[in-house]
Amino acid sequence: MRSPIPGLVRVMVFLAAALASASLAIPEGWGEEGVQYGQVGTDVTLLCTGAHASSPVQWRRAGAMALPEGSAIQQGALVLPHASLATAGTYSCHSEDGGLLHAVSLRLGYLPGVPFVSCRASDYENFSCSWTSSVETFLPTRYITTYRKKSLTGEEKRRNKNGHVGPCLQDPSRSGTCTVHGSEFWSSYRLNITEVNPLGSSFRLLDITMQAIIKPDPPEGLVVEPIPLAPRRLHVSWKYPSSWPKEPHFQLRFRLQYRPVIHRSWSVVETVNLSEVITDAFAGLEHVVQVSAKDFLDAGNWSEWSAEARATPVRDLATAASEETTTDTSPKSLAEEPSQAPNPEPITRSDPLEKMAILVSLGIFAFFVLAAVLVITILIWLRVRRHGKDETKPHNFLVAATHLKALPTEAQIL
Repeated sequence: MRSPIPGLVRVMVFLAAALASASLAIPEGWGEEGVQYGQVGTDVTLLCTGAHASSPVQWRRAGAMALPEGSAIQQGALVLPHASLATAGTYSCHSEDGGLLHAVSLRLGYLPGVPFVSCRASDYENFSCSWTSSVETFLPTRYITTYRKKSLTGEEKRRNKNGHVGPCLQDPSRSGTCTVHGSEFWSSYRLNITEVNPLGSSFRLLDITMQAIIKPDPPEGLVVEPIPLAPRRLHVSWKYPSSWPKEPHFQLRFRLQYRPVIHRSWSVVETVNLSEVITDAFAGLEHVVQVSAKDFLDAGNWSEWSAEARATPVRDLATAASEETTTDTSPKSLAEEPSQAPNPEPITRSDPLEKMAILVSLGIFAFFVLAAVLVITILIWLRVRRHGKDETKPHNFLVAATHLKALPTEAQIL
């Protein structure tokens, strides 16, 4: 039986290395001269630099008549017990004659918490992670972002003794985000996001796989157009998102949603094409359309919906003429406010193709009905005719038999 200790040791070594790297990366100074940081709820000591050990000093707080309650001067240093956020401020120490010896700006806050981290891949070659702090520290904060590939080939292990640890590059224009370039779609990674402030550090380890975090950007170039002579149809087309490289083995499928502007419920259609024809639109009503994308093999999540595009199907000529006639005969209706509510009556408008299909279906149905009636009529006629022949045969036989009986026999003739 194998001992679990080696595996535990590897985990402990990794955690120790992560903590060590974080602690080494904590800068000594935060670029603010004359500033001292302290943790809320602890005793904070301010030193009077430049004062002699045996010389008495006086401490003052800028903008206040007195020092915080409970403060004490011990060997020239000012001790602030159980400091709170209200204790922060600028303090100065002075000699007996009032001369300024030293001034310090005290800033108080909290230790970093474990950050909240989420990752997303908008294509199969790169992924990005974003984070937010779990604690409001009230102190300046920095982040150290690194990653490593979890499963290495033999060649990678020989080339990378440290397990292929690399930086997750932070974008100065987008705070709280970093990106790993050149990732592999079938690989898994371990991300380390370390939050650092002047009081200490805290980190989050996150294991991710590309298949789980893939989420394409919304499709682009959405165009919706009415189709001439088709009152219930709209032609919709779009393009791949520019961030998704078009490769034969990494395709996208799409989801289309549409509705009349005055309605609330959406109709949804899925397709693998870059265009679709809506066949059940409402003639004469403006429609709003959106499209989203997902990996063709159903990995990850659907993208966000694209920007809206709008179009109005052409109006049915017969309906338009009827409406114009009604408008001409009712001039008072011009002053009325047009209703935005959908018409509860059933819509009888249909395109010419649907009308022709209905007529052809009715013709075929009538043909079969007539053929069936004709066949039945012929069968009935044949049966009646055959029945008449059967009745005629016995009658002739009886007549012949009677005739033979009436003839004189040979004996009677002799």
